[in-house]
Amino acid sequence: MSDLTASQAAGSESRGRAFGRFLSRYGILISFLILFVILSFAHPNFLSTGNLTNVLRQVSINGILAIGMTFVILTGGIDLSVGSILAVAGVVAGSLVTGGDPSHPMVAILAAVAVGAAVGTINGTLIARFGVPAFVATLGMLSMARGATLLYSDGRPIPNLSPAFRWLGQGFIAGVPVPVIVFLLVFVVAWIVLRFTVYGRWVYAVGGNVKSARTSGIPTRSVVFSVYLLMGALAGLAGAILTARTTSALPQAGLGYELDAIAAVVIGGTSLTGGIGSVVYTLIGALIIGVISNGLDLMGVSSYYQQIIKGAIIVVAVLVDRSRNLNP
Repeated sequence: MSDLTASQAAGSESRGRAFGRFLSRYGILISFLILFVILSFAHPNFLSTGNLTNVLRQVSINGILAIGMTFVILTGGIDLSVGSILAVAGVVAGSLVTGGDPSHPMVAILAAVAVGAAVGTINGTLIARFGVPAFVATLGMLSMARGATLLYSDGRPIPNLSPAFRWLGQGFIAGVPVPVIVFLLVFVVAWIVLRFTVYGRWVYAVGGNVKSARTSGIPTRSVVFSVYLLMGALAGLAGAILTARTTSALPQAGLGYELDAIAAVVIGGTSLTGGIGSVVYTLIGALIIGVISNGLDLMGVSSYYQQIIKGAIIVVAVLVDRSRNLNP
């Protein structure tokens, strides 16, 4: 009888572990589908083509930031400056495509990416070369980049952007918004890099155990430096897209965007301690953030409450991550 009881207990424990693995793997997707269904019934306009297109446009900008943030967090770091980097890159791009003789849109886009990469280079150098904690370095950059944005734009919006540049944020290709196409291209490249390249394995190794990675011959400082450079470049790209979408370069753009990017990553299951995560789940996390924001807007929920809700989501996601680490 005792053997039978022990066998039943072992079988129950095994099923419990299997269910836990199932939830760990597919829980985020199930949550998104449940949320999508609930909002579909909660507001009649949620499933309209115009609204879903708007959701995808919003998700594309945060999604690009979240992909860069995934690389950063996989190494055990954090970047609080992405919103400010987006803003300074956006005003630089906007200044090049306004006036009587605007530059070619591609020049403005490349300039935005270059500005973002330059700021990311500073972050990466401070963190990887001088050992400044990522939180401190990027918090300082958050303020400096925002100040640079206000200085460059004189604190005023830059309007009258060229129609060719605005197409980046408002145009369509085969019925699909251009920002969504850009986001999907970034996602596919990031997925391939993390899944199939040596560099991707290095990123996971550095986040998993930096000392072991260094002992194995991985250039850990270079890897850490590179993820902040990549984050800056993607923030610059997102800044160009946002500027094109809003039809003017706003010096206050990007406020709080770092919160949404971090939320998408941690909701997607990337561990804040590094070494565990995937851009696939970051994509789903970004969709969840976008759908929640859109649904709350449709239902007339104040933006103040939305900030509280997003903050609570981050806290819950971190608690889940901590519980998973303590009880693997």
